[in-house]
Amino acid sequence: MEALRKALVVGAMLGVGAGVGSALFVLVTPGEERIQAMLKEMPGQDPQGREETARNKQLVLATLQEAAATQENVVWRKNWMGAGGGRSA
Repeated sequence: MEALRKALVVGAMLGVGAGVGSALFVLVTPGEERIQAMLKEMPGQDPQGREETARNKQLVLATLQEAAATQENVVWRKNWMGAGGGRSA
């Protein structure tokens, strides 16, 4: 009988904990309007930011492709925009 009582108490405590956690989650979660406002405020959502990000990705990809195609250690370059100018491995 004592084991059943202990199991019921543990179950009730877990249920209370889950209920409190769920209630706090509902209170803290932003509403739909706030979610939309936060999405609009995120960096990279404006056209200029997207263009800059795309250009940076193109530069990184070009550097990686060049590094894969050459025996030169491109890490040692002082001028990343051009070929040569650094130590070779």
